[in-house]
Amino acid sequence: MAKEDTRLAIIREGARLIHSKGYNNTGLSDILRSAGIPKGSFYFYFKSKDDFGLAVIDYYWAFIEGMAKSYLEGSGTPLERFERFIDAYENIFEKMNLSCGCPIGNLMQEMSDLSEDFRKKVGSVYSRMKDAIGKCLEEAKDKGEVPAGLDPAEAAQFILNSWEGAIMHMKLAKSIEPLKVFKRMVFERILK
Repeated sequence: MAKEDTRLAIIREGARLIHSKGYNNTGLSDILRSAGIPKGSFYFYFKSKDDFGLAVIDYYWAFIEGMAKSYLEGSGTPLERFERFIDAYENIFEKMNLSCGCPIGNLMQEMSDLSEDFRKKVGSVYSRMKDAIGKCLEEAKDKGEVPAGLDPAEAAQFILNSWEGAIMHMKLAKSIEPLKVFKRMVFERILK
C-alpha cells in the first residue's frame, strides 16, 4: 500500500471510530487494528495523536463540503436545495440508528476546552458550514423565497446552532423527532 493510501486508511478508520466513540475514548491501537496497520508505524504518518486528530477534522470537512456542493449548489430553488440537504442528513442519521450524531458537533463539545488547536480547526469548519448555508439563504433572499428582512448570515448561524442542538437531542432521545421539529420550525416559521 502506498504511503498516502495508508495514511488515508488510518484517517478513515480513525474518523469512523472517533465519530462512534469520541476522540479521547479512541486509542491509537484501536485505530491501527481497524485500519490493519502495524502498531509501530503510526508515527511514520503523523507527528502525534493530535496531528492525526486535526487531519480527521479535514476528512470530516471534505465529506461536509461534498454534501454542501451536492445539495446546496444543485438544481432547484435555494430552499428546495436546502431542504434536500437537511433530508439527506436525516437519512444518514437514520441509517446510523440515530447514534454518533455530527462529528464536528461532537468534537466541538469534547475538545474545545481541551485543545486550542482543535478549537480553532473545528471553529473553522463550523464557520464554513455556516457560510455554505448562508450563501444558499442569500440566494433564496435574492429570489424572494424568504422574508425580505431576513439576514441570511444571522439566520444561517441560528439554523446551524439549532441543527446541532437537534442532533444532540436526537442522540439522547434515540428519535428522529427532534430533527423533524427543527425542520418544521425552520421551513414553516423562520424561512416562510
